[in-house]
Amino acid sequence: MGPETGDDGIARCPWGAAPGAMRDYHDTEWGVRVHGEAAYLERLTLEAFQSGLAWSTILHKRPAFREVFLGFDADAVSAFTVDDQARLMQDTRIVRNRRKIQAAVANARATVALRAQEGLESLVLGFAPDVPPAPVTTEQLATTSDGSTALARELKRRGFAFVGPTTMQALMQALGVVDPHLVGCHRHGVAR
Repeated sequence: MGPETGDDGIARCPWGAAPGAMRDYHDTEWGVRVHGEAAYLERLTLEAFQSGLAWSTILHKRPAFREVFLGFDADAVSAFTVDDQARLMQDTRIVRNRRKIQAAVANARATVALRAQEGLESLVLGFAPDVPPAPVTTEQLATTSDGSTALARELKRRGFAFVGPTTMQALMQALGVVDPHLVGCHRHGVAR
């Protein structure tokens, strides 16, 4: 399936064609480069929590995620105790999955440890492909790539959790490390 023209006459990736939160996310965030450790940690955390769920669920809960994970400040989240994690398991405003909450804390700790080297942002950007993909249909969108597989392997080596190749491909798309928009979508080629 290729781009769809919405009620506003603009061509978009099919999942972002209808008005609402998903369209807003498609048009303003998905595939747009962000900068800074907290922005990268937020996207990494949200992609991990999204695993097995609809992205719209995560977008709906995003304000609560930002609140409970203290703006994704790596220092603050890395200091979370077992009691803090238990408190999060009781918070109905977020996805309550023990392994994902534990991964968020572990990933904050690994992010802090990365500062002595290149930092999370530089590490992720180091896996950008030399030739970005240019999918024409949704069937051509990769769910994994050599880059996402290598990034997953490297992050795991450095102590990160819930960072499989599919989740890392989604992260690379969300961050604009690869242009995720279909050829013909008004956002294709402009997000970087």
